[in-house]
Amino acid sequence: MSVSGHLGEFLRARRARLRPEDVGVVTTTRRRVPGLRREELAQLAGVSVSYYTRLEQGQTINVSDSVLDALADALRLDVHERTHLRDLAVQRPRRRSRPPAERVSPLTHDLLRSFAHVPALVVGRRTDVLAWNPLGHALLAGHLDPTAPDRPADRPNLARMLFLDPHTRELYADWERKVRGIVASLRLVAGRYPDDAQLASLVGELSVKCPEFTELWNDHRVKPCEAATYQLHHPRVGDLTVTQQNLVLSYAPEQSVIVVTAEQGSSSQDALTLLGQLTATAA
Repeated sequence: MSVSGHLGEFLRARRARLRPEDVGVVTTTRRRVPGLRREELAQLAGVSVSYYTRLEQGQTINVSDSVLDALADALRLDVHERTHLRDLAVQRPRRRSRPPAERVSPLTHDLLRSFAHVPALVVGRRTDVLAWNPLGHALLAGHLDPTAPDRPADRPNLARMLFLDPHTRELYADWERKVRGIVASLRLVAGRYPDDAQLASLVGELSVKCPEFTELWNDHRVKPCEAATYQLHHPRVGDLTVTQQNLVLSYAPEQSVIVVTAEQGSSSQDALTLLGQLTATAA
């Protein structure tokens, strides 16, 4: 699909989420479909209906900054959605390429080793696991080969695990919230890197194999993974509550370190300590 086609999809999805009363539109007739009509959004944005229709149909390129800002205001987009809108509008179709395998620098490996008593892992922009420490592996993927991230062809992928791996599905008690977050993050990345063949392949695979992914992907929500708290049901240490924080590396901005913590003095922290002891004993 062309870049303008993705822009049209995003506009339609966001328009469908807005109720007339949300933006002060008075309506006296019953509507067959939710959301604003094209002519209503065009009026709010100050553009002609024909021009906005061409945008949604992918027939218009070179959208001005002022029009993008007006559309963002009319659709009530947040800062991440505004960035995504601009990414979709300004990019041009390019030949999809297969970039080289992502590498973890010695600096990042040193950082990962410093989290000796905290689960941590390094992920790439497509949610590939590039490295993890023993406790990170034990908490999130103890059923997988711990050396898999060392081999690019065998690297686990968090999105694939969440949708297709029964162990990971069972690990997250609030699985639905977790997958909404990771799909929204992938949408953001896809808008930024439309020529990434590996990302397109991942999206295609999950769309074919998992209807739940397709439904979330078609919703066009965008949001980066930053910090969130989840309930886990771990097969070795039982139930615990953890916070996952994504720390973006300034010297490798396409990579981030996910650090998992628990409230100090809580039973969840005790569970992480126990898991660390079990992991050290096994090693």
